[in-house]
Amino acid sequence: MSHSLPLEIDCHTVQQMRVDGTDDHLLLDCREPAEISIASIDGAMQIPLNKVPTRLAELESYRDHRAIIYCHHGVRSLQLAQWLRQQGFSRAQSMAGGIDAWAINIEKEMPRY
Repeated sequence: MSHSLPLEIDCHTVQQMRVDGTDDHLLLDCREPAEISIASIDGAMQIPLNKVPTRLAELESYRDHRAIIYCHHGVRSLQLAQWLRQQGFSRAQSMAGGIDAWAINIEKEMPRY
């Protein structure tokens, strides 16, 4: 069985997965604490990008699940998704456009920065 997924996923698809509850996935926010204090998505695990290598064990239980990573605009999360795939997390994906796209399209009342 192939678990090949595109490296990026759009925020509408992520929201639909959350609403449906059909896909057991991890939502990982890789922004810095100061950014998270401005806006965050409920239920997301929060590990800053530069801390992930030393905290990889916290993600181990999600190795075979879809891991959706987001940051501010999708640059850091794309880097992290690629790195996680190299570590064996074959279903890691970056949420295109990051939390900014989420604020524009999904949670319109969410603060933007």
